Amino acid sequence: MIEIYKDKLFEMGFDIEIKSENKVIVKEIPAILGAIDVKEMLINIAGRLTEIEDTLPVEDKVNKILATIACHGSIRAGRKMRLEEMDELLRQMEKTPYSGQCNHGRPTYIEMKLSDIEKLFERR
Repeated sequence: MIEIYKDKLFEMGFDIEIKSENKVIVKEIPAILGAIDVKEMLINIAGRLTEIEDTLPVEDKVNKILATIACHGSIRAGRKMRLEEMDELLRQMEKTPYSGQCNHGRPTYIEMKLSDIEKLFERR
């Protein structure tokens, strides 16, 4: 499956060498992904390619893969962040169009009224 999309993956910043049907060497990944588990990500991409309908245009498949890749570079639930990191993330979100949802359309934050928060903590 990876071999079929090797050129498109290369355009996205992946340099992949196919050794056999079950063995690939990943020489480069997009810098934006940082330090990630490359094996897990590639397995995930291959799985997504298998799931995606064959009737979809190649560009739509690539966009779905990019959404998956973006998730690999995201901040995951439960990760402890320093105050400076949290502040920087919020400043970046303020500058980023459509930052209120992830690439899959799920919300990245919710707005709550102070009165709702007070109710949660039984203050009112």
